[in-house]
Amino acid sequence: MAIKEHLSTPVLWFLLLSIQVSLGADELRLSNGTGPCSGRVEVKHEEQWGTVCDGDWTIKDAEVVCKQLRCGYAVKALNRAPFGEGTGPTWLYRVDCRGDESALWNCTHTGWGSFTCPHYFDIGVICSGFSDLRLTGGDTACSGHLEVKQEESWVTVCFSHIDFKTASVVCNELECGHAVDTLRGTHFGDRHELIWQEEFHCVGNEIHLADCPRNIHHTNTCSHDATVVCSGYGGYRLANGSTACSGRVELLHGGTWGTLCDYLWDLPAANIICQQLDCGVALQIPSEQSFGEGNGTVWNGTFSCKKNGSRLRDCPVRALSHDECPAGKEARVVCSGCPGGRLVNGTTCSGIVEIRHGDTWGRLCRSHWNLQAASVLCHQLNCGYAKSIQMEDGFVDGNGPIWRDAFHCEGTESCLWDCAQVTLGNPTCSVKEAATVTCSGLAESLRLSGGESRCDGRVEIFLHGVWSRVLDDDWDIKDAHVVCRQLQCGTAEKAYYLPKSERGMGLVGLRSVQCTGNETQLMLCNTSHHQTVPTGVSEDVGVICLGSRQMKLVNGTNRCAGRVELYHHGIWGTICDDNWDLSDANVVCKQLGCGHAIEAFVSAHYGAGSGQIWLDDVNCTGAESDLWACPSRAWGQHNCQHKEDAGVLCSDFLALRLVNGNDCAGRVEVFYNGTWGSVCSNRMSQLTAATVCKHLGCGEGGRIATDFKYGRGSGPTWLDHIECTEQHSSLWQCQSDPWNPQSCDNRAEETHITCTGRREATSPAALAECPNSTSCSDQEKLRVMGGEDECSGRVEIWHQGSWGTICDDTWDMADANVVCRQLGCGSAVSALSEAAFGEGAGPIWLEKVHCKGTELSLWDCPTKPLFGKNCDHKEDAAVNCSGVTETTASPTRADRPRRPATGSTRLSVPVILSIILGTLLCLVLAILAGQIRRARAQQRGSGLSYDPFSEAVYEEIDYSLMRKKQGVTFLSVNSRTVPETSPPPENALEDGYDDATEAHRPGDASLSGQNEQDIIGIPGESDRNKDSQTGEARRAVQFYWTPRNRTSEAETPSSPAPEDTGYDDIEELRH
Repeated sequence: MAIKEHLSTPVLWFLLLSIQVSLGADELRLSNGTGPCSGRVEVKHEEQWGTVCDGDWTIKDAEVVCKQLRCGYAVKALNRAPFGEGTGPTWLYRVDCRGDESALWNCTHTGWGSFTCPHYFDIGVICSGFSDLRLTGGDTACSGHLEVKQEESWVTVCFSHIDFKTASVVCNELECGHAVDTLRGTHFGDRHELIWQEEFHCVGNEIHLADCPRNIHHTNTCSHDATVVCSGYGGYRLANGSTACSGRVELLHGGTWGTLCDYLWDLPAANIICQQLDCGVALQIPSEQSFGEGNGTVWNGTFSCKKNGSRLRDCPVRALSHDECPAGKEARVVCSGCPGGRLVNGTTCSGIVEIRHGDTWGRLCRSHWNLQAASVLCHQLNCGYAKSIQMEDGFVDGNGPIWRDAFHCEGTESCLWDCAQVTLGNPTCSVKEAATVTCSGLAESLRLSGGESRCDGRVEIFLHGVWSRVLDDDWDIKDAHVVCRQLQCGTAEKAYYLPKSERGMGLVGLRSVQCTGNETQLMLCNTSHHQTVPTGVSEDVGVICLGSRQMKLVNGTNRCAGRVELYHHGIWGTICDDNWDLSDANVVCKQLGCGHAIEAFVSAHYGAGSGQIWLDDVNCTGAESDLWACPSRAWGQHNCQHKEDAGVLCSDFLALRLVNGNDCAGRVEVFYNGTWGSVCSNRMSQLTAATVCKHLGCGEGGRIATDFKYGRGSGPTWLDHIECTEQHSSLWQCQSDPWNPQSCDNRAEETHITCTGRREATSPAALAECPNSTSCSDQEKLRVMGGEDECSGRVEIWHQGSWGTICDDTWDMADANVVCRQLGCGSAVSALSEAAFGEGAGPIWLEKVHCKGTELSLWDCPTKPLFGKNCDHKEDAAVNCSGVTETTASPTRADRPRRPATGSTRLSVPVILSIILGTLLCLVLAILAGQIRRARAQQRGSGLSYDPFSEAVYEEIDYSLMRKKQGVTFLSVNSRTVPETSPPPENALEDGYDDATEAHRPGDASLSGQNEQDIIGIPGESDRNKDSQTGEARRAVQFYWTPRNRTSEAETPSSPAPEDTGYDDIEELRH
């Protein structure tokens, strides 16, 4: 007992340590591998070697083994006896390491020898054997002798131990591009240096050299070391640009990013980098001031790229170094940002059209190809505009798939993929029916930008590799004629100066253009270049050509149904429904590529438009190619109101629904050719079912139901073999067999789908109202949600039967201004992104919106439907509007009520002052009115004679307002002219129009020349008993009532003044 009391803790630890030393320290090794750093893990404990059993063996556990053996880092953690079965006891089981332990047995485990494990569960490890590698002794960091670091020493790799594939892995790991060569290096002779003992047998796609298979080489002799030469750079990027596809070119060289200094940088080389970055083609090499300076590191190099499609790293390159770069030699580029389109088998700007789906290129079918879509592709490829889409002899047929996509472009889109895209049901194509185009090329060097088409807008010229402005202080119709002729846009309709808000800020290419009007190109006119300072004030100039005339259908649920609107003379306007029939509608549908007409609508079926009414009494035969080629009244001459706007439903109008279930479950039906019909389920995948659900706003997933509980259809079976991919956000983008009313062999093939999501419930009463009604305005198909009032929040639009959001890509103040104006909420205070007012639900209808800021409706802005999974609701766009609304009366309906604005941001000081001044003005007017009434009472009491004829005049006016709609007849009595009209329909004064207007006296030139006191409103009953002197004191005023539908031709001005566009008109085409 006495001895035990004197054994302290340190003494006990010393005794235990002595016992362990006497038994032998624990050891670790790797057996049966290619060298000391790979093999079966074996542990020596109690003087006996044993194995480690697999029990969730991970790379962290292997890392401790490699570190303990000084074999670099762990490459692989293997189980199930990869290096053969061992012998002896199983010392460790269920080892669980953190990764920072100094020895394997310091990790958590079940205890020494606690579990007997069959040896086919022995674990193994492959370590790198080295912790680093380098190329040394070469001209750059990317060439030289190959060495690897073993423990703390650098070891030479023998030339006979590597091949070209191994060199490729080395260059890739060092971020030095690709391998150029392997060379026999220095002869060792009798030198005694450390030599790596393993041979590398790389496949070539390994990320690290340590990942390559290796064999032990037992000789210590080596005749030559291995020298590896890499291309010199491992990557490239564009830095400091306004988009991901513009900026200063930077190279990754030896692990460091630096600016590329290229004395011979040109468009072919820039084109290659744009293509490799999936940024389309190079548009220009901007000036040296663009994109700022880099981080100070400069890589000098010269690339000579000649072959389209080659990789930049395959272009010949001079040795790179760290020298300073002279001013203006840094490589810069602006790419189009529009990938996925190219021309083959021709020239740079002509040939067969190919588009890319995923990673597959294929030719485009020409069945729906037109000049507008072709011009967008030419613009996308920096090739001007489309001159022809006819096949030329130089174009040779190729191989590969034929894509049947139809692109419906307005002509102002930046990319082909921004156009409306429909593939579903399109006809098949043979190899000889590929789309082709011949573009104008940059030799034309002229364009019109910012307009509604390629034939109207601001004039810009391409000089010295840059698009520049054209300024003039004497711009006229002769100059405009030359621009329109050069662009093949017909004759000039208008020459104008741009408003201050739309004037450019970029480089000036030309000033003071003076043309005779007969020149074929603007550069042939008498011009001054930008260095010349002109006399007077020069301004940006614009042109509207005859070729800008175009048509669209608005307020329908897609592009093939809606109110017909025409763009003429720079203004959008409608068509009157007089004599409107299927022949007229057929021309509209054919011109828009929407098939044939199903119905010709009258009486503003798709809602009343606003502004100009361009055509009336249209009388087409149906064979015309353009609506304006049909007989009609002259442009702007009509006897209509917007309640008579014409509309069209075309055969290619598409709609989708699920029937006999609920909104998100049922039998699939598609509306085509004016009829609902089923679709067949042959070869249909669950991905296609999910696309249907996504299209309907019913969640991201769906399944094909096989119990047929949603009944059989009775109409046509329109489609079969529908195949969608993950890129498709709409069913219309999917491939299928052509339209056929008998696509299914029997009704058992009809498709039934159940979606995972649910749409918001809509009451039957709401379905009869906006936004579901076809007569709704654009304002009622737009809303903001989640904000503090109806003028701030997440932007949502109504499309295809459901509310959805807009992606914030390219969302800016111009887009926000259009939304605020359309909502009647004044101007935009801010354009917000990243779901600033919370994430929405349902579909994301639009990905990129490109408004100029002057559009009246968001629907008028160029947009891109969401394609694939580029956006989610975390990127919902939002706005915050000022809430100060200009007073503009709606022609069809009153503005929706709004809650009072809350917060100081809504009631500014000017608004408060306006309210106070308005109140004071009302008080003053009230006092004056009282004084006038007292004066009249005194006059009546003075016994003056009563004028019965004055009473008769007002009786006649009051009576005339109750008659039916007829022509207006004027009665002349004592030099007063009083209109005698028939009473209007019962609702004539309740339709939202101001049907009472005022006419001037025969002697007056116009109403605009009268003073305010000359205009008197229609009196009420209380004004009947007035004395004669009061009646004679008034100026004679004539009244007439404007009929509900139209007046006679004699009463209508022959050519109403066009709507004010905000342009400063200079001169218009005279006939």
